[in-house]
Amino acid sequence: MEEKQFAGILNGAVPGEPVKKDENSRRGNWGNQIEFVLTSVGYAVGLGNVWRFPYLCYRNGGGAFMLPYFIMLVFCGIPLFFLELSFGQFASLGCLGVWKISPMFKGVGYGMMVVSTYIGIYYNVVICIAFYYFFLSMTNLLPWTYCNNPWNTPDCSGVVSSGHQFNASLANATSSLVAGVSEVVNRTKRTSPSEEYWKHYVLNISDDIGNFGEVRLPILGCLAVSWSVVFLCLIRGVKSSGKVVYFTATFPYVVLTILFIRGITLDGAINGIKYYLTPQWQKVLDAKVWGDAASQIFYSLGCAWGGLITMASYNKFHNNCFRDSIIISITNCATSVYAGFVIFSILGFMAHHLNVPVSEVADHGPGLAFVAYPEALTLLPISPLWSLLFFFMLILLGLGTQFCLLETLVTAIVDEIGTDWIIKNKTVVTLSVAIAGFLLGVPLTTQAGIYWLLLMDNYAASFSLVIISCIMCICIMYIYGHRNYFKDVEMMLGFPPPLFFKVCWRFISPVIISFILIFTVIQYKPITYNDYVYPGWSLAIGFAMALSSVVCIPIYALYKISKSPGATFREVQLPRKSPLPTLGVKSWLS
Repeated sequence: MEEKQFAGILNGAVPGEPVKKDENSRRGNWGNQIEFVLTSVGYAVGLGNVWRFPYLCYRNGGGAFMLPYFIMLVFCGIPLFFLELSFGQFASLGCLGVWKISPMFKGVGYGMMVVSTYIGIYYNVVICIAFYYFFLSMTNLLPWTYCNNPWNTPDCSGVVSSGHQFNASLANATSSLVAGVSEVVNRTKRTSPSEEYWKHYVLNISDDIGNFGEVRLPILGCLAVSWSVVFLCLIRGVKSSGKVVYFTATFPYVVLTILFIRGITLDGAINGIKYYLTPQWQKVLDAKVWGDAASQIFYSLGCAWGGLITMASYNKFHNNCFRDSIIISITNCATSVYAGFVIFSILGFMAHHLNVPVSEVADHGPGLAFVAYPEALTLLPISPLWSLLFFFMLILLGLGTQFCLLETLVTAIVDEIGTDWIIKNKTVVTLSVAIAGFLLGVPLTTQAGIYWLLLMDNYAASFSLVIISCIMCICIMYIYGHRNYFKDVEMMLGFPPPLFFKVCWRFISPVIISFILIFTVIQYKPITYNDYVYPGWSLAIGFAMALSSVVCIPIYALYKISKSPGATFREVQLPRKSPLPTLGVKSWLS
């Protein structure tokens, strides 16, 4: 049987030239392997590790949730991570070029590009809001501390009375604190000053998703800053971003550690950590817990976004991506667990001061990052310092992911066009994509922007990612052929994939991915934001965004078939053999 390995053609092999070189002088490589690992860690470890995993953990049985979480990591997360890294590294091409192995399925690559575009648009808006809070924290008193501001409502009730002044005596300060806590406890409905600051000042939120109102100029300015930072860090592609990640990928751990040390020294911190980790073993039997664990692993690692393929494509050909995939995946999950300790130690402290259960102050998503946690920070001495550290950490976590999202789009465009001019002028492509991303993000800086941001977050990268990943796995294993792929990996690494990964790629991982898809459909609930219910037309737009990436697959397949009149399905979906010998390795042309 002829080997259908795609090494030769993917790297421009010609007679008399080696099939694969360890260096890729035309596209460039990472300066060293540490840069790749740090970039991939920065890509996988993002805002979701801080504001989603801790919430899922306490909601799904605390410490008991760790069992299904790590089982899903072993049987789904690491295998899929290794699959995408080896796929991109072997081809040395982005998420479009790799599909020369099976041209009819190039729509999978376009689907990844669509997903990365959506995520890149709204993700940078979240980063820009973190920038905004970071700048506002450069003050002696955090502006969301009290309720005596023009934007506050009569329902506002802070932990510390608004009458409290810095020059008050210790006795008056203590009395004020007790009065503030008593007022909070006695109120049937409490609106915190941080929540009102978020809604009425930062967002100045409108009453409906269709009511855009005005552009929030401070947020727009921060969005320009955010995109400028991303562009400047990618101005020379992986050569420049590889240097930046030494800081952006490591410093968040410094901040997390500082906040953790501060958090566990506070009153009530232990209660928060207990609430976070106390096992509820009966929940392990709940299918929903396993579904949440599988979904969190899948989405947290960034599978099917195209970023893993792109980052790995800049590796040297014989790099040990098997080792890298295990290191990065475990680091990502360990960061999630560690972040939970940081978050819930502070929330436990806040619950202790309010004399309420931890569940009443725990939140996830923007509610945690821009409402619950900032309010807890106002209780700490030198609160602006801790606020600066927290939002600086969010900025760095977001930028690490955003770098890879932008590089995914730029690499796909440059590889697809492939001319010498476009390769030499990659900076122009990067700038163009950054400007387009900024302009498309402008509507999200309006008074209705938060509605659209959450709509994109919930629909643009939801079940579509699961479908794309499943099709990719099936295509590589069953259409290109698992034996061919195992030989390719062995050629690259010097050893075949371990048996465990062979079994996972062919059987276990596709089954788990299908389970995630079924779980997502069964558990679907229309999106809401606090008490606001999204209208039907906006949900239709959400589903259209979700489907827009998936429909790329059949549309491109039909296009490929139409361009190949008289060809059979097998002739279309497999590349045809090159008549040119390439040092014993069969080339396949699209």
